[in-house]
Order: sequence, then structure tokens, then C-alpha cells
Amino acid sequence: MNAGTGDGDELCVDGSDGGRTGGAKAGRGSVTGGGTVMFSDAPGGGSGPAPAVPAPGHRPGAAPDAAGARAASVPRARPAPRPGPDGVPAKSRKAGKAGKARKAGRWAKVGQRIVPDDLQPEVLREELTELGDAFRAYQRHPEPDLAALAELHDRKARAFALWADVTGDASLREEADRAAAAARTTREMDANRHGVPVGEDGPLVERLLTRGQGVHARNVLEHLRVTSPLPEAEARLAVLMITLRAARAGTGNVTGQDLSGWLQGDAERVLQALADMGWLLLPEDVAPDDALMSRPEEPTQVTVPTLIPTQPRPFFFGKVTRARLSGWAQKVVGDRKLRKKKAAAATRLLAVYTAAHSRPDGCLGEAVEDGDGLALETVASFCGLRPEDVAEHAGLLAAAGWLEEDADTAGGRLRGRLAERVLPLSGLL
Repeated sequence: MNAGTGDGDELCVDGSDGGRTGGAKAGRGSVTGGGTVMFSDAPGGGSGPAPAVPAPGHRPGAAPDAAGARAASVPRARPAPRPGPDGVPAKSRKAGKAGKARKAGRWAKVGQRIVPDDLQPEVLREELTELGDAFRAYQRHPEPDLAALAELHDRKARAFALWADVTGDASLREEADRAAAAARTTREMDANRHGVPVGEDGPLVERLLTRGQGVHARNVLEHLRVTSPLPEAEARLAVLMITLRAARAGTGNVTGQDLSGWLQGDAERVLQALADMGWLLLPEDVAPDDALMSRPEEPTQVTVPTLIPTQPRPFFFGKVTRARLSGWAQKVVGDRKLRKKKAAAATRLLAVYTAAHSRPDGCLGEAVEDGDGLALETVASFCGLRPEDVAEHAGLLAAAGWLEEDADTAGGRLRGRLAERVLPLSGLL
């Protein structure tokens, strides 16, 4: 469609069929709803507003349809960007640099800080970049690894300290200090989870029990001290070991090897006594002497009625903790040097009690102002002994390398320390 001037200075607009509209006066009109368009109204003359231009297919006198208006709309032009001193617009220059930086993999971040791409020395920039990637990768791990996280915090502390030295930025120094503190706290958390005390050179002893499991172990021992169905040491030892096997479901498996290892020649007598009084239930077709013949591939399933889940239960812990406690007690009772010394049931019970009630450094009892150690009456009650007999069995433990030689029972308390070889079995008071 073309617009121009006709005879008599009239404005003529070519129609779609090549003809001209007649008598169109110069005036102001909208071009399919767009902005104003100016045309010359005389040869070499001035300018004036353009008339309305109908959309294709538009009938005179009818309002333009919406589809035609949208199809021919004309957006307003944007102002051209101002050039910089070098003739290149500032926005174009910035966009070019940003694109190059992104393509080059720059703008690395660690924490909430951007690592400058011109940071020197280069080894520091690379370490900060890798550190940021390592933290982000750790966050995607399905399970926490506190030891790995502590190492990342250590790396961050060293890198940020060097960054602070290079730039003189005090806030970087503060962040380095926070990272170092986070590393220490994370290692302590990891040590508590695994029951591993941490020294200047790292973990000292790999413990079998965590602190929480040590608490469960002491709860079981106290329950048996008070509620053991028979007072003698042999029965107490059998009750302890069977209780740990049946602690969760009220039932557990034992073999003849287990029973003989715990009680030597007293196993059948003790088992029969516990069954006769109803504390222990054996399968209908199994007698105590049959249980002593059971093999690992066909163990005997025993039931402790007081531990069946339908009854009020004395303690609660999960499957993993139950297995860990049972394994811990088995390691104590079956200690090689105790077996070599042919330690009696009371001596083995004392070994269990001292291990459960020792601190990470092996010392017995809580560290309190009025003295440490364990009350002789409580120890004797658990072991099925008289208080005055505890010293003799403590001496047997020292001879077997379970306690240090300086154990004593003065003042009604058992004081001493676990030997270094049995520190992994400490209950971590």
C-alpha cells in the first residue's frame, strides 16, 4: 500500500487493488491502532499528519477488527545506546566481558564470596575455586560425613587466612577463624557419634561403643543388678548375656558354645535353674542338655517373658545398639587373657562392670570433687560378691592385664584404671 499526493493537493492512498481512494484529505489518523505517521501534503511542502489507513479487507465505515490491528502494530523504536569514549557502548562492553568470564569458568564462589579472577598467587585462586566446588559437592551427599566436613573447614581456614594476608581484608581473617572453630566443633561431633576421644594428633582409641551406647549398657547392668532372679554370680552372668540377646523381641538365639564359654561346667545347672523358675523358656522339645549341644547353624531359641514387647519393658534401644551391646559384652566375657587365667563368673562380671563404668582415659567412676572410683557395695551387688571380696577379684583382673596394678579398694570405693589394651571397651563415662 502506498501513500502520496494527488491533484489539488489531496492526499491519495493506493488501495489493495491498485486504485486510489478519492477525496482523502490530509489529516491525523491512526495506522491500524499504531502511532502517528507524517506525510508531505504538497510537492516540496511541509509535513502533516497521515490519515487512517484501513487494514486489508476492511470495509469503509466498519471498525477495524482486533486480528488486523495486532498483525500490523508498529512498536516504538528504542533510543540508540550512547557510545563510550572508545566508540563502543558501555553495555556492550560489559556484556562482552561477562560472556568471556562465564565462558572461561570464572566468577568462582566459596561460601558467599566471589573469587576474583585476577587473584594472586594463582595457587590460592585455584584452591579457593576447588574449595567452593568441594563444599557444593558435599552438600549433595546423601549421608553426612563429619570427618570429611571437618577437613573442608580446615582447608577453608588456611585458604582464607592466606587470602586475608594477600588482600589485607580483616573480614577474611574473621571468616578464617570461624572456619577453624567449625572444624574443631565438627570433629568433636564426629567423636561423640563414634565414641572416639580426640587429641592434638587426632583420634586416640577406636571405641567399640559410642557414648550413647555406653549409657544403654549401664542401664542394662543396673537393671540386672536389682532384678536378677538368682543371687549367685554364675546365674547373673547367664542372665546378663541372655538378656542382651533377647533385649528387643523377648527372644534370642544361643548355642552350646555360647553357654559353655560363659559358664564352663555350670552351664547346664544354671540353665535348668532359670528355666525351672520361669525366667527363661526353652522350646518344648529342647532340654537344657540339648541346648548345650546346639550348633551355630541350628541355635536354640530362648524366650525371656519379661522382655516380650507386649509386657512393660525395662529399656528401649534399636537393633544396631542391641547387637553392639551384645558384641561388647561377649568381647569382655570372652577376653583371651581372662580365659587363660580361667577367670570365674564373678571376675568376669567385675570386668564387665569396670569396663562399662570407666571414663575415656580408663579411670573408673565419675570424676567428682569428693573422689572418683566405684562404690564397693554397688559393685559387689552386681557381681554377686561380698564387698570385702571385691579386692581379691580386682587383683585377678590386674594379673590378667585388665586393670592397672594400682587398683585399690580403700575407703569403700574401687579405684583404678583400665589397662591400655582394653581401652577400646570403655563405656565412656
